[in-house]
Amino acid sequence: MEFRVATDARGANVHIAYGAGITIQYVQNVIIHGLHIHDIAPGSGGMIRDSEDHTGFRTRSDGDGISIFGGVNIWIDHVSMSNCSDGLIDAIMGSTGITISNCHFTRHNEVMLFGANDAHTIDEIMQITVVFNHFGQGLVQRMPRCRFGFVHVVNNDYTHWLMYAVGGSSHPTIISQGNRFIAPPNLNAKEVTKRDYATENEWSKWQWRSEGDLMMNGAFFVESGESLMDKPFSTLDMIKAKPGSYVARLTRFAGPLNCNPNQPC
Repeated sequence: MEFRVATDARGANVHIAYGAGITIQYVQNVIIHGLHIHDIAPGSGGMIRDSEDHTGFRTRSDGDGISIFGGVNIWIDHVSMSNCSDGLIDAIMGSTGITISNCHFTRHNEVMLFGANDAHTIDEIMQITVVFNHFGQGLVQRMPRCRFGFVHVVNNDYTHWLMYAVGGSSHPTIISQGNRFIAPPNLNAKEVTKRDYATENEWSKWQWRSEGDLMMNGAFFVESGESLMDKPFSTLDMIKAKPGSYVARLTRFAGPLNCNPNQPC
């Protein structure tokens, strides 16, 4: 696959901060690598150039670190993110083919939102992989929060959350494999999962499965959907997960790499 847009900060110390974040709107084949994104504020919008020969009006931004709107084939890798006005990463309006890998997230409330509205059934096509990331200090919720679509959460290190780690509504499929979940001391926040706007009779049919996750300090994952013990998800055509006990070493280089020009990272 040819990637036609790339933001590559290897070999440099690049911060996007104290203004508007990155918006990926109706484009495909994009890589974002090695950035520090933090303290993003809402932007007022205006005329923007979205290609060499076209400009158009863009409405105000919400203050997301990275906003993906109708984007396809997006790879966000080795990025650190914290303290944005809205979400750190939002993917909405039919965005799909997204991988978020090797990133380090800290100091934020609503971390990731996949699907913005229960009425936006266009997000049923959404496929997202969240892999090898470290969800660190000062995080509250939405790691991620999903609507519709298929989300594979694999070999991430969840060392902090204040409310919950993985949540959703509108029957998303969420497959959690080989993650480490360390629950906070708060006795009311031991559950990894949270379902919104649905009765148990409804959400019990959603396919949310945990396979090979390491649960620590009382953490627990409430599964739902049809039992798949006869065909574990590890047999499907997805990233093959290591057991949760491997996560600390798999995520030790999360965030921007310390690279030098003309030398391996």
